[in-house]
Amino acid sequence: MKTKSADNLRKEIQHTHLLLIIIITILFSLGGAAINVNAHDKAFDLNLQNTAELISRLYSFTRGYSPEDLRSYFDSVEQSLPEVDVISIVDKEHIRLYHTNHALIGTLYDGKVPDLTQHKNGFYTESDIGPSGPQRRTYYALFDENGNYDGFLMAIVLKTTIHSVTIKTIMLFAAITLGAILIEFFLSRTVSHKIKKRLLGFEPDAFTSMFKIRDNILESINDGIIAVDRHANIQFSNNAAKKILNCDGTDEKVDLIKKNVFAEKFLLPVINDGKSVFGLQETIDNKTSVLIDCIPIKEEAGDQSQNVGAVAILHDRTEYTKLMEDLAGTKYLVDSMRANNHDFTNKLHVILGLIQIGQYEKAVQYIENISIIQRETLSVVMHSVDNATLAALLIGKIARSSECNVRFILREDICFKSADIDIPSEALVTIVGNLIDNALDSMNTSSSDLRELEFGVFTQPGELLITVDDTGCGISEENKDKVFDNGFSTKGKGRGVGLYHTKQLIESLGGNISFESQAGVGTSFMVTFNKSKEPDNAGNL
Repeated sequence: MKTKSADNLRKEIQHTHLLLIIIITILFSLGGAAINVNAHDKAFDLNLQNTAELISRLYSFTRGYSPEDLRSYFDSVEQSLPEVDVISIVDKEHIRLYHTNHALIGTLYDGKVPDLTQHKNGFYTESDIGPSGPQRRTYYALFDENGNYDGFLMAIVLKTTIHSVTIKTIMLFAAITLGAILIEFFLSRTVSHKIKKRLLGFEPDAFTSMFKIRDNILESINDGIIAVDRHANIQFSNNAAKKILNCDGTDEKVDLIKKNVFAEKFLLPVINDGKSVFGLQETIDNKTSVLIDCIPIKEEAGDQSQNVGAVAILHDRTEYTKLMEDLAGTKYLVDSMRANNHDFTNKLHVILGLIQIGQYEKAVQYIENISIIQRETLSVVMHSVDNATLAALLIGKIARSSECNVRFILREDICFKSADIDIPSEALVTIVGNLIDNALDSMNTSSSDLRELEFGVFTQPGELLITVDDTGCGISEENKDKVFDNGFSTKGKGRGVGLYHTKQLIESLGGNISFESQAGVGTSFMVTFNKSKEPDNAGNL
């Protein structure tokens, strides 16, 4: 199919508009002309009847005039009546007493003799053909002083005069029609150029193509997009936005969620302030966490710009979380491999030393013990923890503990199932990692020969328990109330934020952290989550 040029649509609109206006104007002009011509015909008839009545009255006063005086008098009357072309007075003997054409005065009237007795008013009007050609004439009865019939008169307008007036009327309407068409042509071009200017110089076809491309692009991305005008009326939303907002597709629910929540809560402040806001967080009714970026839409008005709306870009935080978990898992696996590399290097040095001094049986036994411990540890972690990120963290921390000469013990029957508890992986990594690192630091400052770290994690539907026990230096009685204070540390300046942030994170997720400690003996931290007893958060969508 042949594609229209970019200029065709605008010209088509302009031509269609012109054609429509021309047709309407011509129809109105034809109707007006017909009405006007008909009105002229009626006006001619009425004028003829009034003129005939006037002449009959004048004749009643001049009946006794001589033929010359009568002719002179009615010549002056005829000149004062430009609407009438011919005046003819005929007596009852059918002799013309007066005629506009003086040559017919005194001659026998040989035309149609009107039967005025059939007309109650004593006159009537009709079309006929006379000596002067086709004409419209009014017959009017004449009576003497005694009321006896004394003849008749005719007031005549030639058809050529009527046609002349009709042509003038039609020409007037034609001139008006032509003027209206020219004005409409000018207005159509003006409107067309204004439309193009309002479209930023683009032709409508170009805008159509741009809209289709924009629509395809906006519908193909995974992020939700909602655009509103300055009054918070929704102008656009893509399918991804409806999916993220858990809309069922009905306009009522879509409008309710988008307008009452997003438009008024997030976009109106942006429209009013004119400043972009990024990273807003909201949880919707299907427990999906959403990140929201709000950007004002500005329109240039001369040297100034005004806010005409705003756009909200919705990011499904679940997708970001999955990506972060994958990246975090990879990071901790790399850290684990790096730590294991150092640990294996140390073990290889031991094996090399045993071989060099001839202790072959001890070297074999050492290798077997290492293999058994390594396999058991990895097997327990991989089979008991189904969260890859947390498992990778634990493997890395076990290797790290070995480097620090700390025995890392996993509690019996540890079990973590992601389906039991809804805790983000990055939060688990932060909590567990900070508690283990804190325990390792405590044992590094301890003079005890017993260096053990015991870790446990247990889940059941809606519940989570994390325990970290160490044999470090412990916490003195005077410092127990300060452990979770921001910036408190016994290890020097610039420390003391790990436990503070860990506690803040745990409590923000609805959990609880506690500890027991004895100076010189060690410390036990316990983290609990009980989602089954947590009330619904008010204000969620």
